[in-house]
Order: sequence, then C-alpha cells, then structure tokens
Amino acid sequence: MIRVRSKNVLLVAPDTFSVELLPNNKQFKHISSTSHIFPSIHEQKPNLVIFDYDHLNADIEKILRRLQSNPAYNKIKVCCYKQKEHTKVDSLLKVLGVDYIFYPEDFKKSEKGNSFSNALAHIFDAPVMALMAKASS
Repeated sequence: MIRVRSKNVLLVAPDTFSVELLPNNKQFKHISSTSHIFPSIHEQKPNLVIFDYDHLNADIEKILRRLQSNPAYNKIKVCCYKQKEHTKVDSLLKVLGVDYIFYPEDFKKSEKGNSFSNALAHIFDAPVMALMAKASS
C-alpha cells in the first residue's frame, strides 16, 4: 500500500488501485477521463496528483509539460504509477516533473514493512520505541 499524506489528492486512473487514505486526507477525488484533469485541479486544488502511466500513455507528456509550464501548479506533487520499469521513460518522466514513480513491487514491499512495524508497535509502547530509535542513532 502507498500511504498518501496529502490534504487533497487527485487520482487519474481507470480505477482506484492500492492507495490507502490516511485520517488527515480532507479530499480524495478519482477521475478516469483526461479531459477532466485540469478542471478537477482548478476545482479541488490538490497537493498531490497520481497518474496511471498505462492509462495516460499517449497524453502523459502533454499533461506533464502543461503542469510544469504553469507557475500556478508549482506546489502540486506529481506521482506516476507504472507496471514496469523502463530507464529512458522513467528518466523522461523525472525531467518532466514527476516527483515519485511507483511500481507494483513497491506495494508488496510496503505491505511487508507495515506488518513488521505494526507488530513492533503492538509489542512496545511509543516511548520505548522512541528510546530505541535514539539509541540506534
């Protein structure tokens, strides 16, 4: 699972994939049409936009260039979900302003990490965990 820690999130994908909402999320909006991206951005004013690369493959470059060229969108973090890694495409996405790229493996890794940290959290109190963190550094 990817934990989204942003007040307002816009997801552009054919369906909602594993995005777990946290209590501090005020708004979460899902759209699947490319024609609704910028009207939704103006309406919602998201802090984070998550694009499904496979869904927007033909239009992703135009969308990212428009986001990067307009100073009104400077504070928006951009994430991209891809099925597999590709060095040239990933580097192009980074140049076009994508802050984070997620793959299906990232969901599996974070699930394992969360279960381990949850197990430790249930065993120890928060003050004990803070002391352990200070001692290890």
